[in-house]
Amino acid sequence: MSPHNLADFEIDHDLPRDQYEMQLDALQHRLELIQAAYIAQGLKAIVAIEGWDAAGKGGLVTRLNATLDPRYCKVWPIGAPTREEAARHYLWRFWQRLPANREIAVFDRTWYGRVLVERVDGFTPEPRWREAYQEINDFEALLRADGVRIAKIFLHISQAEQDRRLEERIRTPWKRWKTGKEDYHNRSRRADYIAAYQEMFARCSPPEAPWHVIAANDKKWARVRSLEIICDTLGEGVDLTWPEPDAELVAIAEAALGKTLR
Repeated sequence: MSPHNLADFEIDHDLPRDQYEMQLDALQHRLELIQAAYIAQGLKAIVAIEGWDAAGKGGLVTRLNATLDPRYCKVWPIGAPTREEAARHYLWRFWQRLPANREIAVFDRTWYGRVLVERVDGFTPEPRWREAYQEINDFEALLRADGVRIAKIFLHISQAEQDRRLEERIRTPWKRWKTGKEDYHNRSRRADYIAAYQEMFARCSPPEAPWHVIAANDKKWARVRSLEIICDTLGEGVDLTWPEPDAELVAIAEAALGKTLR
């Protein structure tokens, strides 16, 4: 499949529930081990998530951090900039949220809003959003040079599947908070967004930080596939072997507990 042709990702997978739960458990455990290594070794990473309204971004974030230590995994839901943020360079608010050593930062929508919603809805003049492709590539290059691993996930659903989920959000009382007028405005600009997404993939997918498009008509399949990519990206080159216990600490523990621990 071409990474630049979203039509190639309108696939109706059907991952059986038992397989989904088994694979999800294994991937979440793998993420726990990766996070433990990050904490012990002072590493840091970003998971950047984009996608259509109702594509499953929130569900993915929930499964991603469900078993992680929240002290070292921060989730940043990104909406419209505040007045203070809008008065500064658009990357300023993201600099405030970058991960420190030992941390994983998850962005639910990202700095790519500059070349997506700001482009499509005309919030930013064309010369400025066109300049942003290089600015974003430079920004991510700076992060990688500082040791930040970056996993970029895009969840794609068909128009028919999006419509089904939007209808479900209206019909299901406890899901109504998830939807609003902006969903239908964005839906009306689907062709413009497709053009923006595909240019984003083409211009901001260096080998070191490519976009991964996920066929998300089946939420279960999309979550598993996304977590596989996140684990592969964040775990690449990371030593996941168990550290040997500190001998002095073991001696203290044995004396305090009255038993041999080695």
